[in-house]
Amino acid sequence: MAGILAWFWNERFWLPPNVTWADLKNTEEATFPQTEELYLAFPLAFCIFMIRMVFERFIAKPCALGLKVQANGPQKAQPNAILEKVFTAITKHPDEKRLEGLSKQLDWDVRSIQRWFRQRRNQEKPSILRRFCESMSRFTFYLYVFTYGVRILKKSPWVWNSRQWWAGYPYQPLAPELHYYYMVELSFYLSLMFSQFIDIKRKDFGIMFTHHIVTVLLLTFSYTINFLRVGSVTMCLHDSVDIVLEAAKMANYCKCQKLCDFLFLMFAAVFIVTRLGIYPLILNAVIFEMPELVGDFPAYWVFASLLVILQVLHWFWSYLIIKSAYKAVSKGKATDDRSDIESSSDEEPSRPPSNNSHNSATTNGTNGVNGTNGYLTGGNSAEEH
Repeated sequence: MAGILAWFWNERFWLPPNVTWADLKNTEEATFPQTEELYLAFPLAFCIFMIRMVFERFIAKPCALGLKVQANGPQKAQPNAILEKVFTAITKHPDEKRLEGLSKQLDWDVRSIQRWFRQRRNQEKPSILRRFCESMSRFTFYLYVFTYGVRILKKSPWVWNSRQWWAGYPYQPLAPELHYYYMVELSFYLSLMFSQFIDIKRKDFGIMFTHHIVTVLLLTFSYTINFLRVGSVTMCLHDSVDIVLEAAKMANYCKCQKLCDFLFLMFAAVFIVTRLGIYPLILNAVIFEMPELVGDFPAYWVFASLLVILQVLHWFWSYLIIKSAYKAVSKGKATDDRSDIESSSDEEPSRPPSNNSHNSATTNGTNGVNGTNGYLTGGNSAEEH
């Protein structure tokens, strides 16, 4: 194990030429980032996850109920053993041939079976109350950490001059406030990377998972090689956007559509300015200024590559956001195209059932519309994502 660790923490990879780990040991005069401190992020990530669960249960949920957020989930499909077996074991989206076979087997019309599958899929989606609680917990964290980041950065003389980010590198002392800022951010994204599997599923799950991995790696690399100045500026820049996004989602769940539209357009503007306008300036400082002033080394190139990957994700999300902003302006309603849940639903508006549907349902022992738990009362299907 000692040999593996010695190979992994090879100074020629992680540090500039002629610098060793011994040179960056803490002294009475200065404190530097220590690699073993990164292990603290794992128990802290678990603590953040537990704090989030408590917050959503005892703070966010009462707030949601006080704001009259809808607590009930989607309408449940009527229990049916045959259709349930097909849904769980074969397919959640039956094709036309399978629908016709089920129609003959159950003596139901095809449209009723399609409606049952739609309602059954919606049944697995989280309620608006749960979505609100998740957004409120994230909004609270982003607001706190962004405020904290601004407070410590505005006191730093190097924040506005990118060439000062590299002054005295790598012997830049670690301030306690910056150490706390890094540990909290790293722990939070570690918790998100694992909790994403139990959180609300979104259609860009793969992209978001990639984002979390890249973010964790960026935080780890920048802490290890003492790129704390550029790292802290990058973190604060990203947190500013997420506050507005989560606020827009909460407004949407509260059915405050005008406020939601305003916040979403504000989010789109802030995202474009920060991610496509300011962030490239950070890339310029890392890719061009740093090698000129300090020189390069292997870990630096890994760090720069991760920053470029993050920029590619920014371009992808910018496309989705611009498309959503266009819809908000042209149709008067904002949607978050990064989210499968917020953007649309399979649910249908209710209407009286046809006589054929009623008769075929009662043939199978149901009691008309009420006995079918509403799955015969839908209109045309909504677009599915």
